[in-house]
Amino acid sequence: MNMSRTHHIFKREDWNALNDHTNISMTSEELQTLRGLNDPTSLEDVKEVYVPLIQLLDIFIKEYERLQSNKDLYLEIPSIERPFVIGVAGSVAVGKSTIARLLANMLSQVFPDQEVDMITTDGFLYPNKELKKKGLMNRKGFPESYDMKELMSFLGKIKTGETEVPSPVYSHEIYDIVEGEQYILHQPDILIVEGINVLQSPLNEQIYISDYFDFSIYVDAEPELIKKWYLERFGMLLDTAFTKPQNYYYQLAQGDREDAFAYAHNIWKEINFKNLKEYIMPTRKRADLIIHKTHGHLIDQLCLKKY
Repeated sequence: MNMSRTHHIFKREDWNALNDHTNISMTSEELQTLRGLNDPTSLEDVKEVYVPLIQLLDIFIKEYERLQSNKDLYLEIPSIERPFVIGVAGSVAVGKSTIARLLANMLSQVFPDQEVDMITTDGFLYPNKELKKKGLMNRKGFPESYDMKELMSFLGKIKTGETEVPSPVYSHEIYDIVEGEQYILHQPDILIVEGINVLQSPLNEQIYISDYFDFSIYVDAEPELIKKWYLERFGMLLDTAFTKPQNYYYQLAQGDREDAFAYAHNIWKEINFKNLKEYIMPTRKRADLIIHKTHGHLIDQLCLKKY
């Protein structure tokens, strides 16, 4: 894909040069709580990549608020609190969750009087029992494994300013929806929506999930690197599952490690890579910003859409 016609392309050092010394503080200990498993994001990354990104988002958020206010005034309608919604997309194991949590933390500092919240679209996966009934367990993560109707309804309620909107809760430990548990969003001012599918269109629909977003980010890397990170993370999950019988990885951790990794290689090949190639990567061009990673999760390039 020729990016230069549609995007401003920044090498890391050029992006860092945009840093206007925004006062955002973060300690190593705080960053540790935000990082995902096997994610080496550093304080240097925060300073050189994410501070300029927060400064850019500050421009978008203030313009969004001004537009909403002026539009309501012109139409002579009551002003409604409509959140600024940020989507974060990309493959499994590419570091989306870390980025989403970092943005939430940093935006809370820049906008201390505003409510910043985040959700993951994993909560809108069908429960495993339904996936099994539909014969979709081997398609988990593919578009048809999500309750897209509920996800779109959820985003519609959020965007029209409903005050208490529930979302399902997904547990990566049990690899399933937590039955009977909900997360309630109380009309956030800024909402971050993270998931592999957030730039996709529901099957047989003309609307994209990203139509509800005011800014969207795609986290990009070469598939072979993502596979490496996925397998490294898989090994770390095995190491932490030994003492937790309820953990999805417990049985794999109890068995032969070579067999477990053979299983992981097959999951990557038959599910994760296929999903990346067929459904996730084609949505990259819809993102406002593409964050490109290379070896060691190092961000080396950022591509910002020109229009």
